[in-house]
Amino acid sequence: MKDDNFLKENNARHLWHPMGAPSDSQTHAPKIIKTAAGVTITDIENHSVVDAVGGLWCVNLGYSNDIIKDAIAKQLYDLPYYSAFAGTSNPMAIEASYAVREFFAKDGMARVFFTSGGSDSVETALRIARQYHKLRSEPERTKFISLKKGYHGTHFGGASVNGNIRFRTNYEPLMPGCFHLPSPYPYRNPFNETDPLKLAQNIAAAFEDEIAFQGPSTIAAFIMEPIQGAGGVIVPDASFMSLMRDICNRHGILMISDEVITGFGRTGEWSGARLWGVRPDIMTLAKGITSGYFPVGAAMFSDMVAEVFESDNSEAHGIFHGYTYSAHPVGAAAVVATLSETLRLDARSNAEARGTQLYQGALELAKKYDIIGDVRGGHGLMTGIELVANKAAKTPMDGATMQRVHQAAYEAGTMVRLGGNNILMSPPLTISETEVNTILSALSTGFAAA
Repeated sequence: MKDDNFLKENNARHLWHPMGAPSDSQTHAPKIIKTAAGVTITDIENHSVVDAVGGLWCVNLGYSNDIIKDAIAKQLYDLPYYSAFAGTSNPMAIEASYAVREFFAKDGMARVFFTSGGSDSVETALRIARQYHKLRSEPERTKFISLKKGYHGTHFGGASVNGNIRFRTNYEPLMPGCFHLPSPYPYRNPFNETDPLKLAQNIAAAFEDEIAFQGPSTIAAFIMEPIQGAGGVIVPDASFMSLMRDICNRHGILMISDEVITGFGRTGEWSGARLWGVRPDIMTLAKGITSGYFPVGAAMFSDMVAEVFESDNSEAHGIFHGYTYSAHPVGAAAVVATLSETLRLDARSNAEARGTQLYQGALELAKKYDIIGDVRGGHGLMTGIELVANKAAKTPMDGATMQRVHQAAYEAGTMVRLGGNNILMSPPLTISETEVNTILSALSTGFAAA
């Protein structure tokens, strides 16, 4: 590795960073994170902080799990790569497919298609959903319905079903045939409804209305996050996903549960769909599938979907879609080790306990600081704090103040993530009670600096 002077000199000079303006990176140098251990990251200035972001919603098991690291290292020597396109396979891909299928069997998942990450997984789910209907002689079912505030990656398919204009406007026109319903967001919604149950019922009614308008025979799938992550940690009423599932069933619409963030225990349950008692037709996965140690994603399919593809050997039933790194043997080794460790550590139980602590602590901070307009979470280690300039008017906090809060919290010992006027937190599921207290203390410092 080059020395620190080289790194500082060249930081952002040659690299365009995702999710930010190149000019901003040049005028405000990104923090260079050099090492990590447990749930703590250390920057190039040797400043160590608790990582309340979990890398990017993904380092579920912390940074020091040697079981996963050793599995990756061994596989690099045994077989660093081979294609999993039809005609060849590898031992770890087979083992990983079995492990993932077992992990999500209670969700009704029967088959897995490996990808390189969450955006790939969503793209796969959308494509397979359309193909499923074509194979069932309903080729006119091509449309997708999703939720505003939802996040489903950055491919053209995912961006088209995304519900945030930040990921859409600069890249339009996007894929046609994508339509959006209001988010189950009691703090801000077009119904001016603060009761989560009534809001869920209003959105379900809007779904029925949209289906009638579009024509039920034209809709391929409905996609949603069980808890909306990047949109601000928006937690729906417990009835919401079931209401949407019932509507999908009545109209022959596939339900895609985007579990890229919510899978593998983050919600305090092994999947977000299971948290709400729903069995989807398709699930998308990534992030916690390897704890972020290797780029892997997956799309999973129910027996109902699998049967349509496996009941006929004609060319039309072929899945002519995939990625060079699908079922990568090193990634597959990471998957097997990570799932084993996730279960051994019972990560969901700690996520539930520490998530409650973080959420309750954030509610206490809201009593102290008027800039906190809303606190969302309470289901595992996903917490959002929405900051406002005027509490009565719910005026979103300006960007400069958000940056000030972020920097003050960082200096006080915690890395958090900004999403517009939201503070977003998704720490490793292995975090301790003491480390959650560090997060809360640093947040208090940050809010005081606003």
